[in-house]
Amino acid sequence: MADVVDATIRSRMMASIRGKDTRPELLLRRALHRRGLRYRLHGGNLPGRPDLVLPRFQAVLFVHGCFWHRHESCRYATTPATRVEFWQAKFDANVARDIRNQHDLAEMGWRVGIVWECTTKKRKIGDLADKVYAWLTGPESNLEV
Repeated sequence: MADVVDATIRSRMMASIRGKDTRPELLLRRALHRRGLRYRLHGGNLPGRPDLVLPRFQAVLFVHGCFWHRHESCRYATTPATRVEFWQAKFDANVARDIRNQHDLAEMGWRVGIVWECTTKKRKIGDLADKVYAWLTGPESNLEV
């Protein structure tokens, strides 16, 4: 199946995809800040550069896009019809890197939380922030919502 837009438009569209300060990330950040949580952004000294670093809780949060990080059973985790082999290799590398980063962070003593993009759309963001807050103040080592 041919692409529905020409190559220059597709290139511009792909170039506009941001790696940080995404809409789901900003929504979660604002909701957590309202609850009195303070954090550092995009921890450059940590594996995977987590979106939020909460040193007080020895925890990090990643806000993953369902498409790029392959959220299982999610309607947003589609595979483009063109260049399937290229995309599959890219997605496999992303997932392998995510697993490696989570493992490295856990070995360094960090608790790792994953918030999927689709949960910021499905739930009220306040409920999601409450769930993250409960995880931070609780004994669980990992979170995935």
